[in-house]
Amino acid sequence: MEKRSAWLFKTGLFIVALAWFSFTMYKFCTTVLNITDVPVTDMPGSVGFGFRAAASFMALIISLFYLVRRELSTVELITSLRWIILLEAVYWLLFLPAGFWGFNFQSVLYSREFFIIEAGLPCLLQAIVMPTVLGVLFLKVSPTKSSVNAMQWALVTLAAYMFVFWFNYTSQWWSEIYLQGTEFILSSGRYAFEFTLTVIGLLLVAVYTAVCAKSSFKAKNLNDFNIRKVGLILAALGLYFDVILVSWFLFGGSTVLTVWPTFAVLHNVDLWMATLPLVGLMLLFSKDGKT
Repeated sequence: MEKRSAWLFKTGLFIVALAWFSFTMYKFCTTVLNITDVPVTDMPGSVGFGFRAAASFMALIISLFYLVRRELSTVELITSLRWIILLEAVYWLLFLPAGFWGFNFQSVLYSREFFIIEAGLPCLLQAIVMPTVLGVLFLKVSPTKSSVNAMQWALVTLAAYMFVFWFNYTSQWWSEIYLQGTEFILSSGRYAFEFTLTVIGLLLVAVYTAVCAKSSFKAKNLNDFNIRKVGLILAALGLYFDVILVSWFLFGGSTVLTVWPTFAVLHNVDLWMATLPLVGLMLLFSKDGKT
């Protein structure tokens, strides 16, 4: 049973890495083809997808080696992880131009305030927070430094991801409300559910992740970490995207909403995370819950 569980975990990890790489490459190609739409945001965005594609490709190779039982040395693994972290940091940093654009752009249809809520604030926040946290993690992940400290900062980074996701997705709802008021949420069970799932649900997962990250600094060795908690976080995040996708497939797009369906499904760069339960659930139901 243990061997079967290990095989399922390795397979799930490979599928998640494959989804990350495939979806990122797809987004990279589409942004390159449409780079003339808004060059000041699309150009850095397409370059950012290139960096993330490189990071996801390295993650895919590592997961493939793990799947076929080709063990990497400690140095090889740490070096690869450091490159992934660094490339991912650059990806987030390249949202900075979009953040500045969001604070200064307006159009005939939408005011500057709308673009500040929809793009300026979330892009600026993630372009500052994520490279900073990932930069610290890059320094902590080293063969010459404590693996316990690296694990602690990995959880801090996970918490940062969760808060950035929550703020970003919630901002899209606020911008939708800015355009139409709250009537459309109150009149639709679907919209009320998706709004609550995003604004409250993601926030609860983010707070739980932050609490887990804070408590991890009490750990003295790797056995003090409970990977079931990490599994719960990953599963919850992945299920959020699963619910959004299922809702889209069952009920289709919206003729009422403007921002949310465009951001949440049509132009969502995070949809590959719908595969995260394949890893999260295996960790959640692991036998001893230790690293």
